[in-house]
Amino acid sequence: MALTLVIGNKSYSSWSMRPWMLLEGFGIPFAEVVIPLYVDGSKEEILRYTPSGKVPTLIDGATTIWDSLSICEYVAETFPQHAIWPVDKAARALARSMSAEMHSSFQALRQQCGMVVHRPKGPVDFTADTLADIARIEAMWADAREKHGHGGPFLFGAFSVADAMYAPVVCRFDVYQPKLSTATHAYMDAMKATPAWKKWMAGAASETWRIPRFEPQP
Repeated sequence: MALTLVIGNKSYSSWSMRPWMLLEGFGIPFAEVVIPLYVDGSKEEILRYTPSGKVPTLIDGATTIWDSLSICEYVAETFPQHAIWPVDKAARALARSMSAEMHSSFQALRQQCGMVVHRPKGPVDFTADTLADIARIEAMWADAREKHGHGGPFLFGAFSVADAMYAPVVCRFDVYQPKLSTATHAYMDAMKATPAWKKWMAGAASETWRIPRFEPQP
């Protein structure tokens, strides 16, 4: 089986990071195609791979899957030998709920704290809505860890889709440095210690592309 994952710039593409972290985290082989975003020809290049015109996209032979959460579900079905979702039914239900909420929510955090891996670290003047998003995420992480995290350092003990879905949030928290609990920092440290995280960050550091609209303004 030859999987190809089409992604955008590692410095900016939070949606691309999610399925990439999942595949890398479980040691599933795949070919990587990186398409620089917001440059001349990038839209046309993406359309060569997917009718959605967006990244990420996973290609498995004649099958094309777009949308990060759909890709994660496809990977879970394709590789049942891996516990890509938590095995326990209650834990799996919570992990799916958390992943879906990440997929559809937290617009204030996304807009104020865009993922820019190379941005100088430091807080901004967080809006009330952004702080509410941060508090909600911390509460969910703490709940998952308390109920199901006793078998390891990740949200549900072992690494799962939920961790991959929240990886860009870990990046945002690391870059923008809001006030966070000790437990949140411990979970972030576990994520940042994974080989997959380090490999993504090394790839981002090697990129020379810059998207001016996402860079911090002087």
